[in-house]
Amino acid sequence: MTTRPYVILSAATSVDGYLDDTSSERLRLSNAADFDRVDQVRAESDAILIGANTMRRDNPRLLVNSDARRAQRVADGKPEFPLKVTVTASGDLTANLKFWHHGGQKLVLTVDDAAEKVRNTLGDLADVVSVGPELDWGLVLDELGRRGVDQLMVEGGGTIHTQLMAQNLADEVHLAIAPLLVGQPDAAQFLGAGNYPGGTTARMKVLEVRAIDDVVFVRYAPKERTA
Repeated sequence: MTTRPYVILSAATSVDGYLDDTSSERLRLSNAADFDRVDQVRAESDAILIGANTMRRDNPRLLVNSDARRAQRVADGKPEFPLKVTVTASGDLTANLKFWHHGGQKLVLTVDDAAEKVRNTLGDLADVVSVGPELDWGLVLDELGRRGVDQLMVEGGGTIHTQLMAQNLADEVHLAIAPLLVGQPDAAQFLGAGNYPGGTTARMKVLEVRAIDDVVFVRYAPKERTA
């Protein structure tokens, strides 16, 4: 049996639960100290995953930025950078995004109908694997487990976070809450509507709460619920 990765969902939100606003510029929610915390979790992870929508919208490099943390990874016998993973059902990716041109190995997990399209678009920029006729998160995690991924950090977006939470596949949630209000119904939210395990009375276990300058950081264990 393949061991699936330990899945950490990581997000920064406003107090009212938004990941961004509707302006053309990315809303800065975290502060410098919290970005450093995120960098540490990236360095501790074997893979970092974002969805294709997030990649197209934010165009992130998705790197471990600290020289010392990258050096420690190498000293520990790991690649300098974690594996960078994206998922797409449509195959609508472009080869000019920063994701492909920074860091180490990249992997695209897609579906049968889109796999050839992605390979033609990306060439040797990434390994492309289909998980079947539909995007099945269990099969996604199985594939990552086969590749030796013990810890997976998922950095978005909201649709992916919602799906993983609804399917009870997240082991931890790392939530940085910024002292901002967005209040725009069309803006991206951390979680959407879903049939979440346990319903509205199941309370998740809180693992940690601390202030990071003006941000409140909370760690939850979603699978450890009590009525």
